[in-house]
Order: sequence, then C-alpha cells, then structure tokens
Amino acid sequence: MDKKRPFNVLITGASSGIGRGCAMVFAMAGANLILLARRKDRLEELAENLKREFNTESYCIECDVRNFDEVSQKINEIPENWKNIDVLINNAGLARGFETIQEGLLSDWEEMIDTNIKGLLYVFKAVVPGMIERKTGHIINIASIAGREVYPKGNVYCATKSAVRSLSKSFAIDLNGTGIRVTNIDPGLVETEFAKVRFHGDEEKADNVYKGYQPLLGEDIGLVALLCFQLPPHVNIQDILVTPTAQASATIIAKDLEE
Repeated sequence: MDKKRPFNVLITGASSGIGRGCAMVFAMAGANLILLARRKDRLEELAENLKREFNTESYCIECDVRNFDEVSQKINEIPENWKNIDVLINNAGLARGFETIQEGLLSDWEEMIDTNIKGLLYVFKAVVPGMIERKTGHIINIASIAGREVYPKGNVYCATKSAVRSLSKSFAIDLNGTGIRVTNIDPGLVETEFAKVRFHGDEEKADNVYKGYQPLLGEDIGLVALLCFQLPPHVNIQDILVTPTAQASATIIAKDLEE
C-alpha cells in the first residue's frame, strides 16, 4: 500500500451492526470508506455522520450482495480514485429463523445461503483481481462462533458460517504468494439487529437475547479488524474468536437477570 495516500476500505453490510461499527472505527483511523448495503438512506446518513465527526470521505453503494451482476456492475463503476481497495470487510450476513431443521423454512435457508456464502463470494470475485494485480490487500471475513459450534436450532445458519470459515482458509491457501492477507473473525454475541432479523421482527424475543450481561458492540469487532490490518505486512492473523467476557461458548452465557 502507498503510505502517502489514505487507505480505502470496502465494507459490506455497512448500514448497521458490525458493518457500521467497522465503518466508525476505520473512519477514526483515517480510512476512506466504500460503504455497501441495500439501505441507501442509512448509508447516506452514516456517511454524513462520519464526514462530520472524522472528516471521512465515503462512497456509498446501494447493492444486494445476492445478485452477482449487480455486485460486479456496482464495483466496476467505483470511481478511479477509489478503485485501489486496500481492505475488504465481508460483513454482509444474517440469521433467519430459529426452528429445528425439519421445521425450517426453505425461504429462510435460501436467504442465508445466498447472503452469507454466495454474497461473500460475489464481492470477493469482484474485488480480489485488483488486489492480486497490486500484490497487496487484506480480506477480512466476518463469520461467527456459530461456524465453530453448532447449537440447537442453529442448523443452516451454523452451516453457512462454517462455510465462511472454510472459505477464509481457502482464500489464504489459494492467494498464498500474492501478498494478500486473509483474516477470519468469529464474533460471539454482538448487540445488533441480528436477533431481530432472526426472529422476523419480534422485538421482545430479540431483546431477551442481550439481557443480563454485556454483549459485544459492533465497534468492538471493528477494533479487532483494525488491529489485524495495522499489523506489519509480514504478520497475518488468520483466524480469531471474539466473545463477550460473559460468554464461554455458543450456548454458555453468564446472565444476571435479577431485578
């Protein structure tokens, strides 16, 4: 990377949660941000906030990562001065539904597979050729503790996040010798819209997920991602698990629910 220019960071799923947290942290570190998500209004609001707070330049892309033609077109249309992407944070993802595998909805399965696996690959496919050409870059995939530990009713979601972890390792192997670093980050419980999406908008169920302990915040994962990027170029953290102090495993969380 040319140290004389600000570094460019592309973040998918940037409109909320971990993606938004990564945007805040990298903005504080002086990055130019390419913010990609489906909700353009949220992206523009975030870009305005980052400009006001950190004097950060942002380029917003309204895009659904599940559509390869759209992903390819939108990334190809990035202005010339933004095209040198130094960091790709593959964050777009979701859990949908919380049923046993035999009761799961096909529509939920397809949405998770299309977003968490295929969407990640589509963005990778559009961005990585430039990194290979420049012989530099850092790909940070946001997976989940669910990719390490299958839990009851996690089934397809756990499978998609296990796939992300496997793909991260595959990226590291196949890109070996290109100068590109690859990091897989597996967060535990992070207080975002994740639970609300999983429970199809049921706010009471979603709120209960985060009661009785201090969950991680999106900015916490952003700090981990920034640390991995800021290490010297010869140092690569390939795989990292990050949990709240109260969380020992996917299903063991110390909660104090007394009033």
